[in-house]
Amino acid sequence: MRKIINQRKRTPDPEILQGFKDLLKVYSPSCVVADAQERAGVMRSYMKPIDQDTRIAGTALTVRMEPGNQVDCLDALSVAQEGDVIVVDAAGETETSIWGGLMAGLSQMKGVVGAVVDGAIRDTDETRDLGFYIFSKAIVPRSTHTIVSGRMEPIEINVTIQCAGVVVNPGDIVIGDEVGVTVVPLENAGEVLEKAQKQAAMEEQTRARIREGKTVEQLLEEFGRL
Repeated sequence: MRKIINQRKRTPDPEILQGFKDLLKVYSPSCVVADAQERAGVMRSYMKPIDQDTRIAGTALTVRMEPGNQVDCLDALSVAQEGDVIVVDAAGETETSIWGGLMAGLSQMKGVVGAVVDGAIRDTDETRDLGFYIFSKAIVPRSTHTIVSGRMEPIEINVTIQCAGVVVNPGDIVIGDEVGVTVVPLENAGEVLEKAQKQAAMEEQTRARIREGKTVEQLLEEFGRL
């Protein structure tokens, strides 16, 4: 595996992306979007944030690493854009951290809104203090061999990856909160957003009916589901 750094050619319509950002105002946006996709695009349950206040919506900048031969992902910053979420396929490696506090700070300076790492990270205290939002499979002190060897390959950037059980393409939309992470394929984004907005509105109406004292039977009759 060699170093590959691609420029991203797929980007969402700004209005559609803003629509997903607006969904961050509702309860459990990752769940709402998952429901709108009929449960598709949901990353595995081990993908959790280091801060429960985490809420992100952005465009996927993908990174793929070689199993057992992992390096720092600083090269992602050469193509990172404001509003990106860096999504890393680190082969589920739990004993080597590929992301730390300095990477969080550099990403934040580029306007990156968060990161999702199917692998391990470290420096969580620094990352929390920065207010940078990140999800990972594991947390461990041990870093990559880059810090010793200086090597920056093998790594592939802006390629199709699989992260926590979900195929992610550059430009896909990533939604994350304290519950987990959901990915929306770019080609389906408009349709999914419309369904998610309707789902969020229905849930809010259901909450209002519950406060009014409606029964389960009455709720099912009105909404058809809970």
